[in-house]
Amino acid sequence: MEPVGGGGGGGASSAAERYRAEAARAFQHYLDRAAPHTAGRWAGTLLAAAVYALRVYYVQGFYVVSYGLGIYLLNLLIGFLSPMVDPELEALDQAGPALPTRGNDEFKPFIRRLPEFKFWYAITKAFCVAFVMTFFSVFDVPVFWPILLCYWIVLFVLTMKRQILHMVKYKYVPFSMGKQKYGGKKGPSSSGSKD
Repeated sequence: MEPVGGGGGGGASSAAERYRAEAARAFQHYLDRAAPHTAGRWAGTLLAAAVYALRVYYVQGFYVVSYGLGIYLLNLLIGFLSPMVDPELEALDQAGPALPTRGNDEFKPFIRRLPEFKFWYAITKAFCVAFVMTFFSVFDVPVFWPILLCYWIVLFVLTMKRQILHMVKYKYVPFSMGKQKYGGKKGPSSSGSKD
């Protein structure tokens, strides 16, 4: 007995689903393999950005796409520089943990709202999507690009100023420069003399 609304299309649908699942699994496998190679991943992203910039320069258009890309990248940067839990909200709610403010406070590492891998992946995907958009003339809206560039620079400066003031106010640094070195104990060789 055949199901209602049924036909012979179930096999093709399940084959397409299998193919899609297999492609997604393979893509995730390559993403997982790329995770520890930070420098290589960012080099690939810079290459994608350069290809996009050359495409926009070559066609002399798609400035609105570039402006939207710039705003999106600024939004990602703010997420990358921000802590997972906003210290401003913690200050209002003193019941929760806070960033250490004195030397005897417990050390709490900086945890980003947007981790580096997700930051990289979102940026790379954004450049790829913007590159594909440059092949469709519907996205080539004629605008005077210097105005967009000036407006983006003003947004960037004001946003970064606000973010830096937030960092200074709540005493957090979103970057680590490797393992910290401590003075520790001095050895006995520096205090005593040998005969």
